[in-house]
Amino acid sequence: MTDLSTILIIDDSFENLHLMSSLLRTQYRILTATSGEIGLLVASKQPSPDLILLDEKMPDMDGYAVMLKLRENAATRNIPILLLTEVNSKIDGEHAVRMGATDCISNPIKPTELAEKVRVLIETKHAPALTENQNVLLEAELARRLADSHLAQQATIRALAHLAELSDPETSNHILRTSGYVRHLANCLRQHPRFVAYLNDQTIDILAQASPLHDIGKIGISDDILLKPGKLTPEEWVVMKNHAVLGSQAIAKAAHGIHPPLRLLTLAEEIAHWHHEKWDGSGYPDGLVGDAIPISARLMALADVFDALINARVYKPAMSNAEAREIIIAGRGKHFDPDMTDAFIKHFDDFVAIAKKYQDAT
Repeated sequence: MTDLSTILIIDDSFENLHLMSSLLRTQYRILTATSGEIGLLVASKQPSPDLILLDEKMPDMDGYAVMLKLRENAATRNIPILLLTEVNSKIDGEHAVRMGATDCISNPIKPTELAEKVRVLIETKHAPALTENQNVLLEAELARRLADSHLAQQATIRALAHLAELSDPETSNHILRTSGYVRHLANCLRQHPRFVAYLNDQTIDILAQASPLHDIGKIGISDDILLKPGKLTPEEWVVMKNHAVLGSQAIAKAAHGIHPPLRLLTLAEEIAHWHHEKWDGSGYPDGLVGDAIPISARLMALADVFDALINARVYKPAMSNAEAREIIIAGRGKHFDPDMTDAFIKHFDDFVAIAKKYQDAT
């Protein structure tokens, strides 16, 4: 490349701006912005940056909000983003990539690591387009999907095999209903600006396939607690909450050794681990807040709670649809993602129809 590639650094820390600029300016053209708002304006100007270095934690508009705006804008949607994260951040690299990052680098910055990640991302950005025959590419993609489907079935069977001798107190219809809720809610949200980059046909289909494994960890909880008709004691509740971690661990064990990793199992592990997190951070097991909770788990949380409300459990009778609707509304911005709640309430009759279609035998 004869012309220097352009890198936009968005960081509210002048120290970081100076450090990264000093390290990179001999090889690249550097632009800087001290806030997300300014960064978005600079990124939208032509010619677009070849790469954006973006700080995860900034006041007013943090890195995830900036990434969302960048991915919503057709002019900036395809710019690679290298996200600068804190060493003790709860956000892992895989989740950051799902939220829009191309790669991550931890703070404090290591010069050699920064230089190498920037080099790889810039070279990838400018790599020539593949020239293979389109029919060959389509055939390869079909073969890959068929292979993935076969492996997914194998892995799912392996996960369930660990549970073959154990029982779940809830019915198989709960699985059918929640899977239907997740699929329909995801379809209702697929054109929403916050979710359009994530919720495509393939992802929605995988989410619906993965959702039945959300409570797989309950097999590790004793029947004395799982089937208790009354309120759990504080000690029993601590044990009960552990099913989220047990479930994600079981799925991780089933997925071990399968390469490349299957997205079905990745999403199933997410759902099992985080579907009891709450938008306001009061959930478990990790107390994640807002968009830090994976989209998959946020969808599952709403579906799972709705189904639990309108169906009888060993510890409670069923509520009416109207009562459940009011509880869901009350949980907006507290338990549930506000936009997901709005979509659920807007299409509430559809979810009631799904519940009726797969209602338990009386």
